[in-house]
Amino acid sequence: MAMGIVLPSSTAVGWSVGSSAFVCGQRPQQLLLGARAKATTRRENRTARHKRIRKKVEGTPERPRMSVFRSNKHLCVQVIDDSKMHTLASASTMQKPVSEESDYSCGPTIEVARKVGEAIAKSCLEKGITKVAFDRGGYP
Repeated sequence: MAMGIVLPSSTAVGWSVGSSAFVCGQRPQQLLLGARAKATTRRENRTARHKRIRKKVEGTPERPRMSVFRSNKHLCVQVIDDSKMHTLASASTMQKPVSEESDYSCGPTIEVARKVGEAIAKSCLEKGITKVAFDRGGYP
C-alpha cells in the first residue's frame, strides 16, 4: 500500500494520510499530546504520598518513628527504630485490651483511635520512649 496524501472529497471531513486520518489543520503529533494520563486510584495516591513522607521521616534509637496504618476495619500503630529495622512497640484494634473495651463494628472511629493511642503511649513509657517522629503513612 502506497503512503501518500489523499485530498478530501466534498463529503470528507478531514485529511487522510495513508491509513491514519486526522482533523484538518492538525498534525498527528498534536493529536497524541492531547491524550489523557492514566487515572490513579486512591490507594496509589496514598502510596505515593507515603513514599514522599518516608524520604523525610526516619526513626533513630533516640527518637523512633511512629507509623500509623488504617484499614476499613482496624487501626495499627508501630514504634520503629529504622537504624536497626526493629519494632519497639505496637498497638492495634486487634489486641484484646483495645478490642474488649470498644465496639468498632463501623471501623476505626476517633474513640477507638484514642484508645489505641493510650495503649501505645503506655507501652512506650514502659520502655522509656518519650519522643517519636510521627509518620502519618500517607493519610491526610
